[in-house]
Amino acid sequence: MSLRKQLTDLLSAILPSNPKEAIKGTELIRLVRMQLEGDYSDASLRYHFSIMSCDPASPIAKVEKGQGYYKRTAPVPALTGAQEMFSMRQARLDEVGGDGGELSRMDAAMERIKKFRAIVIRYYEVSGRFPFVFRDAFSEESPISNLWKYPEVVLVDWETGDAPDEEMTLDSAALSLKSNLGLPPCTLAAARLRIIPALETFREDFFQCLSASKWAQQGELIYALPIEDEALGDALRALAQEFGIGITTFGLSPEILDDLPRASNIINAHPRETEALMSRLDVTRIAASKNRSHVDWSALAGLRSESSEVNELLAWLQSCISEGKATAYTTVS
Repeated sequence: MSLRKQLTDLLSAILPSNPKEAIKGTELIRLVRMQLEGDYSDASLRYHFSIMSCDPASPIAKVEKGQGYYKRTAPVPALTGAQEMFSMRQARLDEVGGDGGELSRMDAAMERIKKFRAIVIRYYEVSGRFPFVFRDAFSEESPISNLWKYPEVVLVDWETGDAPDEEMTLDSAALSLKSNLGLPPCTLAAARLRIIPALETFREDFFQCLSASKWAQQGELIYALPIEDEALGDALRALAQEFGIGITTFGLSPEILDDLPRASNIINAHPRETEALMSRLDVTRIAASKNRSHVDWSALAGLRSESSEVNELLAWLQSCISEGKATAYTTVS
């Protein structure tokens, strides 16, 4: 096995995801050598660390200002990123981007998408909900139709009234009563995340969300930027009123998104840092979602046969119920 292939496998397990816990090169060499097959010089290992850290597809990333390496944030799923790029171009990306070339604007836009996904996950975590992120459904090999079939995030509400940290104890009596009454133990809201609310693209955003949330008890369309166009707000509220989809904006400007720390820093932020991040949001509820009493199992059954992630979601929920504890699913930005 080549050195690069070995490093790719080893570094994924060794490196921390939080840049603040980055491992310096000398220590990383020591840790790698413990499992590495073959006799490679320190210079060769340092060279590979440096080269691989410049490759977006590799698991190793270098701290931007400082020393050390950490595990690279998972990339934005291909279909999600492609759709957002196209929508941004339709919505006059040059009005929210910099003065640089098209490539630099695309790079900046992708960073905003990653940061927004991370801030949404963190916001709902501290608000008492447990996010489950779909990724494989939007991989490069996935059909474009998946944009209409899967949400990007499922928000799980165990309705305990407590804000979760890593886990919280579930009320066994309440779960038993709900089971006897034929009620679901938790509420599942299927959410689509978009950056720019625009007249040119809002119908596609809305109906994709409606389609992707058909099986869940709630559907949520979440935008990063505020809705400033009155006609757009009225149109979205009219659709929400008719079809029951919730709509929320986080009130972020492109400048604030650019100023936010990296997605991995947001996900791993300490309580005080999280509080500072949350203070930068201006979350506005444009329309409330209508709750369906039950999950549509017939609609979900078709997705289960196509996506292992749906089975992972259900297994996680069943595990929480069996153990009597709502535990956070391991999420990445």
